[in-house]
Amino acid sequence: MMFIPGHSHSESNTNVPDDLQSVLNINNLAIEKILNRQHKTGYWVYELEADTTIPAEYVFLQHVMESRNPEQEKKISTYILSRQLADGSWPLYAQGPGNISATVKAYLVLKLIGEDISGPQMTRAKGWVLQHGGAESSNVFTRITLALLGQLPWCTVPAMPAEIISLPKWWFFSLDKVSYWSRCVIVPLLVILAYKPVFKLPVDKNIRELFVNEPLNIRHIDKISSDNIIKSLFFILDRFIKVLQEFVPEKIRSKSLEKCEVWTREHMKGEGGNGAIFPAMANAVMALKIRGCKGDDPDLVRGIQAIEDLVVDKTDMTYVQPCVSPVWDTCLTLSALAEAGVEKDTDAITRSIQWLFDKQIFVKGDWARRAPNLESGIWAFQFENDFYPDVDDTAMVIMCMLRHGIHQTPEMLERIKQAEAWTIGMQNTDGGWGAFDINNHYEYLNNIPFADHGALVDPSTADLTARCIEMLTMMGHKRDFPSIAKGMDFIKKDQRDFGGWYGRWGVNYIYGTWSVLAALGCMQEDPHQAYIQKAISWLMDIQNPDGGWGEDCNSYDDTSLCGKGASTPSQTAWAILGLTAIGEEKSQAVQKGVKYLIDSYSQVEGWNENLYTGTGFPRVFYLKYHGYSQYFPVWALSQYYLKIMGLPTQQQLAFDATQEGLPN
Repeated sequence: MMFIPGHSHSESNTNVPDDLQSVLNINNLAIEKILNRQHKTGYWVYELEADTTIPAEYVFLQHVMESRNPEQEKKISTYILSRQLADGSWPLYAQGPGNISATVKAYLVLKLIGEDISGPQMTRAKGWVLQHGGAESSNVFTRITLALLGQLPWCTVPAMPAEIISLPKWWFFSLDKVSYWSRCVIVPLLVILAYKPVFKLPVDKNIRELFVNEPLNIRHIDKISSDNIIKSLFFILDRFIKVLQEFVPEKIRSKSLEKCEVWTREHMKGEGGNGAIFPAMANAVMALKIRGCKGDDPDLVRGIQAIEDLVVDKTDMTYVQPCVSPVWDTCLTLSALAEAGVEKDTDAITRSIQWLFDKQIFVKGDWARRAPNLESGIWAFQFENDFYPDVDDTAMVIMCMLRHGIHQTPEMLERIKQAEAWTIGMQNTDGGWGAFDINNHYEYLNNIPFADHGALVDPSTADLTARCIEMLTMMGHKRDFPSIAKGMDFIKKDQRDFGGWYGRWGVNYIYGTWSVLAALGCMQEDPHQAYIQKAISWLMDIQNPDGGWGEDCNSYDDTSLCGKGASTPSQTAWAILGLTAIGEEKSQAVQKGVKYLIDSYSQVEGWNENLYTGTGFPRVFYLKYHGYSQYFPVWALSQYYLKIMGLPTQQQLAFDATQEGLPN
């Protein structure tokens, strides 16, 4: 078959049935678009969009750093206004319900930029906020922003003393017990909370009108309640710490702040910024400014530039990405292109493979504190994030390499094996895998006042566990390999009663179920087993009448919405990939799903996807990967075609090769 003229996946495509020719035609068009947007150095990167809080916080940061740009701010205001809902609120994802914190930040930044508060959009926003408890009902991170800008007193923010930097790992709370994203946000924030600075807004930019109560008189927002004893105990502890920290000797406080600054600077090395995610990067540059760093301080300059690299400037509007995803986009694109028949010796593939190898990380990051005996040789999500590589990217990179036959090259195989060994070593004691750390499962910490987002830790999840099982299977390991066996035990225990699996890093049960079924198919598990049939039945039952699949982000809040939502190209592709992985390619459900992808393709835009199908933190932070709607459908259509034609997938060929034994 030939998806691209000149690149054959098999000897000929002249005998393609008429009903499959449309699959080839659409994939040809889609692949051409994908190849045309490859960067000259070999990678792919698509825009990564979050909610309006990120561009709002960017403007607030410019105010703090005294570097505001009125022309840019006007385009940011256009972007933010374009995301407002009819009721006046702002959501966390497209077509989602209004969110109090997002709405407060949007209103505040629009007023700061100069939007007329008597206009209809601002009037509706104010009314919505007041109807939902006022700005004082915002989450912790919004309260921190409001305190920084003089809109709330600092006492309304949970206590986080700088001395946390020195807490031992065995203590009930320490930096070793929280996730990567929490750690790199918290440490520079400790500096900010210690100084409690106020970067006052002009009087006419204050937002007193958004508060139900006089904001500067508010002392305690978190309420002690018998409904949640653990959380209430932490609230009591928080109030005790707030009193106690006033008596910390200056010498101890000064030493703690020095340690926080040293940690922050160490994690700002390179061009990626602290943690390579916007909230941590913003906290880091703000902390350095508060500590009195000069404008030409190298760490500060690099940190500011890393933030500027996240800005997406369009003709009529501007927004800010939470981070960038080049490694993730590249390895997923490579997997799709491999299954679509693009040969490994083409220039596009060789450049991208080399780029990925150039991005392999050989230094030890924060993960080594819990796994000191593991060697590195792994991948992160962004262009540069050496302290925080992750299991998901590493497993996906290995699999895309195997699909392109890289295991046949001894020197590259050695580097892949190094990454494989790290992944095996990062398995948690419960048999599953988390994203960035080993055994980061202290979920009681989600009850502390600071963690009202409920995502302070990084426990095992089905989607990541399945990814690792799939990778290890492709590397030649059998079902009884200890890591696979323990992982399978976790997978079976984690299956929901209705048959699907929770998706931590993609929305939601469709994503998790695809991940598991892909692993099971790679392992050649018997699909007639009851638990697999249960998953198949659930996927087929939730298919939409238009033939596609979709799941709303609200399924994280309301389990009755699992697998329910408007059809999207990416979620439809996940369902097809999952079902075809375990032999359901001839089912009516898959046939209808393929037709949906073919019919929804636009020769101008490709597949258009406005809804968010990526997850940052369930219930509080969602992502729109602009590339998901382009490469996942290509992957799904390619796998479907190969299965129908009775041809091996590139994954199958790699599996067969490794079963014969990898070269020593």
